[in-house]
Amino acid sequence: MRRTAARIATAAALLAAVPGWAQSSRSAYLAMFDRNGDGRVSEPEYIGYLDRGFVAMDANHDGVLEPSELPGGRGHAVTLAHHEADLRRQFRRLDRNHDGFLDARELTAPPR
Repeated sequence: MRRTAARIATAAALLAAVPGWAQSSRSAYLAMFDRNGDGRVSEPEYIGYLDRGFVAMDANHDGVLEPSELPGGRGHAVTLAHHEADLRRQFRRLDRNHDGFLDARELTAPPR
């Protein structure tokens, strides 16, 4: 799942680096995560949105991505708990002002 998190971070960094990328585009990206519409993303919203990929790949719905369920059919098994722990760490790195939420700028910023 580190590869998935890295791909998401890379995509966010590329989007943030595009010259003239409008605030409305950042807001649209934020809206994909923002389930309650308050204009910011909480840790549960962040994890909930990114868990969708894990759930979609977990063909047998056992909470574990086996190598056969991973892209390319290789790698190490990843549990949902491990995946979510990685997402929590990623959320904390993105939350640069440490308020427990991500605004549009934090959500699209390259991770540190």
